[in-house]
Amino acid sequence: MTLLLVLPLVIPLFTAVVCVACWGRRGVQRVASVAGAGALLASAVALLNAVDRGGVLAMQVGGWPAPFGVTLVADLLSAVMVVVTGAMGLAGAVYSLGGIDARRETTGYHVLFHALLAGVSGAFLTGDVFNLFVWYEVMLMASFVLMALGGERAQLEGAIKYVTLNLIASTLFLTAVGILYAVAGTLNMADLAVRFNGSTTAAASGVRLAVAMLFLVAFGIKAAVFPLFGWLPASYHTPPVAVTVILSALLTKVGVYSLLRLFTLVFAAQAEAVRPLLLVLAGLTMVTGVLGAVAQYDVRRLLSFHIVSQIGYLLMGLALGTPLAVAAAMFFMVHVIFAKSALFMVSGAAHRVLGVYDLRASGGLYRTQPLLAALFLLPALALAGFPPLSGFYAKLGLVRAGLEAGSYGLVTTALGVSVLTTFSMMKIWAEAYWKPQPAPEGVSMHAHTPFDGLPTNHHRLEAGATGGTGFQPVGFVGPTHPAPRRVPCLRVSGSS
Repeated sequence: MTLLLVLPLVIPLFTAVVCVACWGRRGVQRVASVAGAGALLASAVALLNAVDRGGVLAMQVGGWPAPFGVTLVADLLSAVMVVVTGAMGLAGAVYSLGGIDARRETTGYHVLFHALLAGVSGAFLTGDVFNLFVWYEVMLMASFVLMALGGERAQLEGAIKYVTLNLIASTLFLTAVGILYAVAGTLNMADLAVRFNGSTTAAASGVRLAVAMLFLVAFGIKAAVFPLFGWLPASYHTPPVAVTVILSALLTKVGVYSLLRLFTLVFAAQAEAVRPLLLVLAGLTMVTGVLGAVAQYDVRRLLSFHIVSQIGYLLMGLALGTPLAVAAAMFFMVHVIFAKSALFMVSGAAHRVLGVYDLRASGGLYRTQPLLAALFLLPALALAGFPPLSGFYAKLGLVRAGLEAGSYGLVTTALGVSVLTTFSMMKIWAEAYWKPQPAPEGVSMHAHTPFDGLPTNHHRLEAGATGGTGFQPVGFVGPTHPAPRRVPCLRVSGSS
């Protein structure tokens, strides 16, 4: 059984090594990438089945006893998240076959993709705080290079913003780890829970609260919590959509998962003191994210702001802290991973059809691509929380938990944000799918003019060449040229 704990780490790392060995061989890398992602999903499902049947699984790597060695642990939450990682890895690998160009594929894309999956799986399965930091750094290196791969100006600008703020978060994270070890003498999460949740002095409690706040800021940056989310909408729209899909699905969710782990296990006693702040941050994260989304016309930036908004709902579950709230937040996390990833994938497919991401220059997809329209509408309604889709039940659980806890202001905020989410989804629908596609700039939308049927300055009546009976076109008005001004004048060639 313990082998199942290692496979979700070994498989993506081995796949990355295979892709390195096949450097430059695009076809082999593609096959290895999809096969590796499928194997990761299969091993994750086997792990979830084992945990469901036998309870929590734990493994001490290298035979070192806890709390001194590297501990891998899988409970239902971590096993479910590894399954989600495997599912998104497989979906992302298949989507990349049509969404990543050959140059990126042959220069490290598949290697970095599977390194990222290994880092995410390791973060979900680790049992100690220092190794959580190590897996975060694996994720950061892989995601940064993925974001910059291709070397386009917008990509480099977004990647620099991304890595700068995340390095600050990593510095705070490592500082908190050092202080935590100095205070507790251990970094094993289970051992920390035993030591921290007993009786303590006021001075020790103050130090623990300070360490908890350091972790809150570090993971808040990585999870894109207000006001630390600026890196996300500035960077997620810059790489190819296939990259954005996997980043949006997993990276911020690892940050939220880490907050849930530490504040329900290690810092459970300090969570009460932090709860009022978490409630405020949850509401502000929801509101600022959705307002940013409403103001956007680039569909990728719009969806990126919605990532921030949905993080607010996850933070709401942690802030309320009741069993119902935490369970609803966990369910919401799985829901939003699939819904938001589907929306990004559909936006990439729409770009293949229309050639633009700007909603103002889009249109007509409902008539020309009805299947694509349906594939957009389903996750859009789920994200907005329409019954009987998954988003409705996730939000219902959070709202019910908020009402039971008496957090009426936060519940009202969550419901209002759902309305604005619906508005922004319908904005995409109206602009990209429902309205007719705008004509290219400079081309008249009118089918007829008062002078239709008369020759223009792009036509010459060639009486000699046509026997005096017809027009011979000598020019062509392309879609990027201004339409000719129609004038009722003829130039007749031939004898006078």
